[in-house]
Amino acid sequence: MSEKSALVDPFDRVVNYVRLSVTDRCNLRCTYCMSEKMEFLPRQKLLTLEEIRDIGEAFISLGVNRIRLTGGEPLVRRGLVSLVDSLASHKSLGELTMTTNGMLLETHASDLKTAGLKRLNISVDSLDPKKFNQLTRFGDIDQWYRGVYAAKKVGFSKIKLNVVVLKGFNESEICDLVAFAIDNEFDISFIEEMPLGETNSHNRSETQFHSVDVKSNICKQYDLIETLERTSGPSKYMRVVGTRTRVGFISPISDNFCNLCNRVRVTADGRLLLCLGNENSVDLRSVVRNHPGDQSILRDTIKEAIKHKPERHYFDPNRTDILRFMNLTGG
Repeated sequence: MSEKSALVDPFDRVVNYVRLSVTDRCNLRCTYCMSEKMEFLPRQKLLTLEEIRDIGEAFISLGVNRIRLTGGEPLVRRGLVSLVDSLASHKSLGELTMTTNGMLLETHASDLKTAGLKRLNISVDSLDPKKFNQLTRFGDIDQWYRGVYAAKKVGFSKIKLNVVVLKGFNESEICDLVAFAIDNEFDISFIEEMPLGETNSHNRSETQFHSVDVKSNICKQYDLIETLERTSGPSKYMRVVGTRTRVGFISPISDNFCNLCNRVRVTADGRLLLCLGNENSVDLRSVVRNHPGDQSILRDTIKEAIKHKPERHYFDPNRTDILRFMNLTGG
């Protein structure tokens, strides 16, 4: 039985969106996301697909109408399509989406579409083969292209590209990425890098490139107009005049958007993370393992946790206060 708007935090924000990380593992090693030699969680500490399903269903029963599956790279998780099928069967779930690096879409896009996945967010930070390989540490841009075109071919109509902009690395490609999005009728969001996890590949204070500068760069080549269109995520959108493409700006450093936060995350090991930029969390894995099948206890735990959702994050690119990497957190 659905409890509409059952999840309201101390600041009167309705939580209707959850991001479920299905794995901390990935087939790439993007420099801003993880270290080159990652130590992944022991498999017994990862939620099973059945546990993820149960947690997702608990959130749906509490009024959540949007779920995004994340990782790591979700498509390295065996059996993922069955999880998509289970969650998509809930009629009250308005949208089931996934964030992926695109490298495995050539194989899985058709099955995901058939199972009920509605939308894809595909990460790409450079279309230059050498830069793509450098940033991902060993990725092949041709494989990425094949995955993206496979998703387009099977009918995913709401594809969005996600780009993390790093000054001195890929800011010169901003308009090229917009052009690719326009040519394929995709949306595209540009994201400010967040100080999550210690990295030795670059100095984050030196690579920060703010959304206002991204917009200025785009406006040299394209006309942008304001739009009131919003998705369930944090992007502030503008539309490229004369096209079907929207350009989004996600600005956790330069333009805090926490007052509009409507989401929480569940990490690959079952922690209900109440804020991306804070460490306070609740252990849902112990709940589903100590009380298997008991949705009542799971729902009560989630509702109690939401009462402690913090007001905002305090990211500072000059220091790393949050030591967990994005591959565990979920994008």
